Amino acid sequence: MKTLLITGATDGIGLLTATKLAQSGHRVLLHGRSAEKLDAAQRAVRDAAPHADVDVYRADLSRLADVAALADAINRDLTSLDVLINNAGVFNTPQAEVDGLDVRFTVNTVAPYLLAKRLLTPLGSTGRIVNLSSAAQAPVDLQALAGRERARDDFDAYAQSKLALTMWTRALADELGDDGPVVVAVNPGSLLGTKMVKNAFGSDGGDVNIGADILVRAALSDEFAHSTGLYFDNDAGHFAPPHADGIDGQKCAAVVDAIEAVLAEH
Repeated sequence: MKTLLITGATDGIGLLTATKLAQSGHRVLLHGRSAEKLDAAQRAVRDAAPHADVDVYRADLSRLADVAALADAINRDLTSLDVLINNAGVFNTPQAEVDGLDVRFTVNTVAPYLLAKRLLTPLGSTGRIVNLSSAAQAPVDLQALAGRERARDDFDAYAQSKLALTMWTRALADELGDDGPVVVAVNPGSLLGTKMVKNAFGSDGGDVNIGADILVRAALSDEFAHSTGLYFDNDAGHFAPPHADGIDGQKCAAVVDAIEAVLAEH
């Protein structure tokens, strides 16, 4: 039995992934922003897997103090964590800015980085960090990441934030080497039928199982055991190069430096 933390686990890919993992006998830790939605998600997972060990953690990932508190709670409650799945993501939102930062960069890029760094001890050298990337990737404006400029629109902010996530995945993997967990970025599949896709594009989208199944594979299978720093494109069905900036060591390091500057300021 493994213990897995899934952010954004109250609906969509996150909830379905948690359910599949619980049905396989694993302990799942569900993260969400709403206490009501967390309670409902916990009930749904337990209904699908009556004997599962299911715990919940509430935090607003648009607020970095909440992210730090979430990491502190996990570190307090657990001595070891097998897998962190950074699934939570934002495309468009009524409140595009929180604490002077673009919410897309905060939730999609900076929060998962902070959570991963704070949980390196319980993850150890045998754990895994699975970061949900996207086929939508655009060159990162470091000033926009830092909240000093605005991205052109929702899609631009989202695509930049997902490439930035993919870039720090590679940089962290290079930094940790064999001493840290596997760190891998995964595009779960384009335009799957999640709430985010429906709200953003007005489309029912594809089968969410496509995304959940690849996350389960990334979390547990031997296929991903030596994939640290890589990008898995589930649209293609195999590991593939991300956007060219995602394999540029200097640019990846610059993204990490920008994220660390944001954390130092906030």
